[in-house]
Amino acid sequence: MNKPGTKRNRESEAQTESAQIEGRRAVLEALRAKRAFNRLYLLDGSHDAPMETLRREAKKNGVDVQYVTKERLDQMSERGHHQGVIALCAAQAYASVEDIFARAEERNEKPFIFLLDNIEDPHNLGAIIRTACVCGAHGVIIPKNRAAGLTATVEKAAAGALSHLPVARVTNLTQTIETLKERGLWMVCADMDGKPMTSLDLKGAVGLVIGNEGSGVSPLVKQHCDLTASIPVRGEISSLNASVAAGVLAYEILRQREAS
Repeated sequence: MNKPGTKRNRESEAQTESAQIEGRRAVLEALRAKRAFNRLYLLDGSHDAPMETLRREAKKNGVDVQYVTKERLDQMSERGHHQGVIALCAAQAYASVEDIFARAEERNEKPFIFLLDNIEDPHNLGAIIRTACVCGAHGVIIPKNRAAGLTATVEKAAAGALSHLPVARVTNLTQTIETLKERGLWMVCADMDGKPMTSLDLKGAVGLVIGNEGSGVSPLVKQHCDLTASIPVRGEISSLNASVAAGVLAYEILRQREAS
């Protein structure tokens, strides 16, 4: 059992009770997305343009602002990169798969969903969520067990994307894949032995499956996918970081969609 005050304990509390968001961009996106703020801490005496923008958004949303010293912010910071801004928010709730489909329907678009097969590094998870948001995906699905969840570290790495993009957590990823296939999605598995991504038709409703940082997509999950897609490589190293690979494949999907 973790003792109170340990790093893992604090991250667990951030996931289940409250979330600490650090950094100007991440906090601003949370304000604009109408996240429920418990309190916003700003560096006393800082009056540059980004800080004034934060003040305006906080006032507009009725957020309680407290001005504190740099020393106080340094003490509060979990990563040491607060940029003079720390927010305490209600914990980011997991969405449902139906929320993701609703987002696609609202946009009148064919669903584009990321499915992450046991991504363990919270920085990778946050980076992938950010990429999914930027490239127009409708949501991200992660497994409940043996994978990173929505901790404060993920929130920071996502740089505000969690305030806009639904993330669903499921008990059984393969069952979820089969359900999505029944609803018309083609499951595309990222695999270095797959067909070149540019040779595949990725314009329709797509689920992009990204595997674990070390072992890739598990054999069982791969068996349930319709297509395997590889990224062309020319250098001596034949593989990419999971979050980078997710970005490259996502933008091939976006390119094909826009071209059609």
